Amino acid sequence: MTEHPTLVLLHGLAGSGALWDGLDAAAQWDGPVVAPDLAGHGAAAPLERYSFGALAARVAADLDPDRPVAVLGHSLGGVVALALASGWFGIRVESVVALGVKLSWSPDELAKGRALGGKPPKVFETRAEAESWAGKLAGLPAGPAVEAGGGWRAAVDQRAFAVGRPDLPGLLAAARARVTLAAGEQDVMSPVEHLRTLVPNPVVLPGVGHNAHVEDPAAVAVLLEYLR
Repeated sequence: MTEHPTLVLLHGLAGSGALWDGLDAAAQWDGPVVAPDLAGHGAAAPLERYSFGALAARVAADLDPDRPVAVLGHSLGGVVALALASGWFGIRVESVVALGVKLSWSPDELAKGRALGGKPPKVFETRAEAESWAGKLAGLPAGPAVEAGGGWRAAVDQRAFAVGRPDLPGLLAAARARVTLAAGEQDVMSPVEHLRTLVPNPVVLPGVGHNAHVEDPAAVAVLLEYLR
């Protein structure tokens, strides 16, 4: 009997695995489904140093090396998915969809990421304030928060913001899995025309922006077909 791959859902920077809840992937996928928190996000332990490889290694450590996987990653999670597709982490990746990966980074954007990564986290009196700040970091109305020092902070290790610019051409060249790039039609962080500089036919999701899996999970569900 054919072994159905494990579907791995990887969230973006400052998010958590819970952002995939609306997709209800378990009802649409024949194999197991996991949506882990990336290192330093949500309930996951932080890293000593953040790199795309280190994030991928942490994901791989919790997967069965004897079972194939299919990976749907959003933004930062899309880069981690492409890193896993290299085969360097001992996981048998069969297919990857990278959604909303940002290709173009200005020096100012990279400098802001390094600056934020070097600052201590903001601590707020109330959970609601922390969730609002976490949402701003993730580009969402609200994000996850945790208790910290008698108050609340965003549930993300801010050092992750200094991870830097991904080498998308290099990752695509190294991939040993079937890869699809996708973006929301209205995604200003990952415009479709940018993706077309790397692949001829990226998937365009109509009517959604950068956080397409939160804005309209049903629109993102079509991407599961590219992973089968």
